[in-house]
Amino acid sequence: MSKFRVVTPKGASFTVAGGGYDYEREALDPIGAEIVEAPANEAEFIAAAKTADAIYAKGMPITKTIIDALENCRVITLGSVGVDSVDVKAATARGIPVTNVPDTFIEEVADHAMMLLLAGFRRLIEQDKMVRTGRWAEGRPALLKIPRLMGQTLGFISFGRVARAVAKRAAPFGLRMMAYDPFIQETLMYDHGVIPATLSEVLSQSDFVSMHAPARPEVHHMLTEKHFRQMKKSAIFVNTGRGATVDEEALIKALQEGWIAHAALDVLEKEPPSHNNPMLGMDNVTLTAHVASASARFDEARKRRVGYELSLGSVPN
Repeated sequence: MSKFRVVTPKGASFTVAGGGYDYEREALDPIGAEIVEAPANEAEFIAAAKTADAIYAKGMPITKTIIDALENCRVITLGSVGVDSVDVKAATARGIPVTNVPDTFIEEVADHAMMLLLAGFRRLIEQDKMVRTGRWAEGRPALLKIPRLMGQTLGFISFGRVARAVAKRAAPFGLRMMAYDPFIQETLMYDHGVIPATLSEVLSQSDFVSMHAPARPEVHHMLTEKHFRQMKKSAIFVNTGRGATVDEEALIKALQEGWIAHAALDVLEKEPPSHNNPMLGMDNVTLTAHVASASARFDEARKRRVGYELSLGSVPN
């Protein structure tokens, strides 16, 4: 019997370069599986993956073209929360399950969202620059315009597991919280001390708007120019979800025109950003490189889960 063969793109996305596959192999070695790294361009990847038993995507776009070329594939495993990098509809049509890891790093992303909220609110980057450039005396006056955090309103767009974890962190700060999510029961929101609201209510009443909507076609550019116009001029927009849920040009305009005060973002519509993205030079923007899920625990837990899910492809139907 031939070996169970897993094909994965070389050097793709969020996995640590040179990190190896030790954790995945804990589940794959007992079934005699081999892991083959293939070039990440579509044509060469297809050539390598055509007869693969499983695909470990690691953030590479797995298109309909790739999926339709697969002859033996029994599972496509992502190793991420979002499934937007894979044409799930095409995989489903071929009877190939697509697996993700929706609950592996909720705590890390929630920590990061709270960090961005606080850093944006207290103008951390701006304050740091003042100290480093000899403008020590400007620090205190800059913050005298900032209100007290306690009593401010935090609004969530989507109230899934990460947003609920953020709510637990925000509650001790004395924040009033509200959320828009038509797919979550209102009783669950109340259980977390969060008031159910419409999208317009969240946008118009919140001092902080935290975006957690997943990357799905129906929420592409969910927030546009008209939505940023509804927000308070003093509002801070936080996004640790997906960049494509926001019309980035509209967000840039909102920041430039003063419709909102600040944006604190871990995700962008195009990643990495082009060198001429206006946000790279804006003082009212705090950026991190889509790293909210990263921690010492990240690779270990995620990779073990991935290895187990890949190994399930060896189980006969």
